[in-house]
Amino acid sequence: MKKFRNIAMLMVGMTTLVGCSDLNEIVLDEYNAANLTDKQAADGMIAPVYALLPTIFQHTTMFALQEISTDEAILPYRGGTDWGDNGIYLSLHKHETTSTDPNVRNTWNAVLAGISRSVTAINSLKLNTDGNAKLYLAEARGMRAYYNMVMLDLFGLAFQKDDLSEVTTILRGEAAIAYIKSELLAVEPLLTTTAGPGRLTKGGAWGLLARLHLNAAVWRDVYGTPTHKAEDMDKVVEYTDKIINSGQYALSTDYWEIFGNANHGNKELIFAVDQRAELNGHNRLAYFSLANDQRPLPAFPAANGTDGPAITPTFYQTWVSAYGSTDPAVADPRFYKQNVKKEDNQCVDPATYKIDRGILRGQQYGLILRSGAFVKCADGKSLQVGRIANSRGKGNPMVVHAEKVDFTTEGSDYSSGFRVLKYEFSNKSASGRNFGEADIMIVRLADVYLMRAEAKLRKSNDAAAALADVNKVRLSRTANSPATALSSINLDLLLRERGFEFYWEMQRRTDLIRFEKYEDSWTEKTDKNKNKRIFPIPQTAIDGASNLTGYLKQNAGY
Repeated sequence: MKKFRNIAMLMVGMTTLVGCSDLNEIVLDEYNAANLTDKQAADGMIAPVYALLPTIFQHTTMFALQEISTDEAILPYRGGTDWGDNGIYLSLHKHETTSTDPNVRNTWNAVLAGISRSVTAINSLKLNTDGNAKLYLAEARGMRAYYNMVMLDLFGLAFQKDDLSEVTTILRGEAAIAYIKSELLAVEPLLTTTAGPGRLTKGGAWGLLARLHLNAAVWRDVYGTPTHKAEDMDKVVEYTDKIINSGQYALSTDYWEIFGNANHGNKELIFAVDQRAELNGHNRLAYFSLANDQRPLPAFPAANGTDGPAITPTFYQTWVSAYGSTDPAVADPRFYKQNVKKEDNQCVDPATYKIDRGILRGQQYGLILRSGAFVKCADGKSLQVGRIANSRGKGNPMVVHAEKVDFTTEGSDYSSGFRVLKYEFSNKSASGRNFGEADIMIVRLADVYLMRAEAKLRKSNDAAAALADVNKVRLSRTANSPATALSSINLDLLLRERGFEFYWEMQRRTDLIRFEKYEDSWTEKTDKNKNKRIFPIPQTAIDGASNLTGYLKQNAGY
């Protein structure tokens, strides 16, 4: 097989946009597959199209851009040293990110490489005679559209390229939306209903089309006031209806199973990043927020958290204001799931031990570690659980997560801020730092219902129909005491409900912009510059395209 140091070298005009990334990919094309069967060649072309999704959805790429830039997540210097990274997370949260930010550059490179791989696959699959080639071709075109949708959302542009010999065309605004829509519409009839959730299906295409139309008002004019057209809202309803009426998907009665290690078979998932262990799943979403001294896996004492981002007091207070005197952990099953008793010196069976999930507050309990090994109980089989202490804090204080977290010395302490464990900590994560086996959401059924609710509110203020969809989701989580039904709904309440349902799922920035809240103030953020709705094009990409006059212009305000 022919090796290419950078897969973007296959794409005339796109090479310079990738900048200095070193992808070191091996690709197949019609010229080098002479020793392979058509089936082997087809399988070898479609796999790389999806393979970069885990990279895009890592904690320092999509999560950082979509969550830490919002009122949901904040990442201070922990203890004055950890997570400093030259201030990039402080800048991201305050909307002061620059074009040299490595997280922005890495996200750009990964998404652009996904487009590049898709084009490579499209060109080869057109000539492939295997029975799956037409389906794979449709998936590759659909994934090219999806990657371009991500690029449009984050950076305000899309890349049109159909053949490897063509110069890439840069699209913005209405032209970008029309291109992405045309691609999804073209492939939808050819997609299957059963290949997902790790591959693009009809349901996935419908979900992406609904999302495209829901955000079209923003993406047409990212710096203006969104005007949501009736025809766009009609399309949102049309595509969400298709998903709901298909009968193929179901809301999960257990909210936490949606994000569990065995979630690949959960019927709420429509389109997701396939993270199953046999596919070498890779994410750090569980490890990222947990306290450094929280060690979830009895088999692996080294698997711990990193004291990363916390939820902001601003976001926490939305829960408090919603439920008043009732603790949100009692009022809403999406807030918290207790798995560990709050008492010292308890003995637990290591085979069934699991830590708490959701938003973690107050004194934390976990396995007791001494001299690198977990403390055993008198029977020699059970492990001891109790209050955990901060091994990095002065005097080893208890790990107590308080609401206050900000960029002050006190607010940046190792234990400051309420933490989030939404995706289950992998049972097989020996280090805890490079492995996650729970599929990551791109489209799930709850989002379909809430997109439909929003479309009905925006088009005709059909509050009754919107309320029915919102309550359908709220009341579906019956494995624990479900949240009570809302008695009314409006756009502000719907945004709040989206926050409760989708926190930590990398949708918050997109939602805040669409609901015209991204210029609001929140914990440590006061910037109101509309230019910051999209991120800067990495300087490496600008420099790399400098030989093409006027080809790649920096976004306004950077």
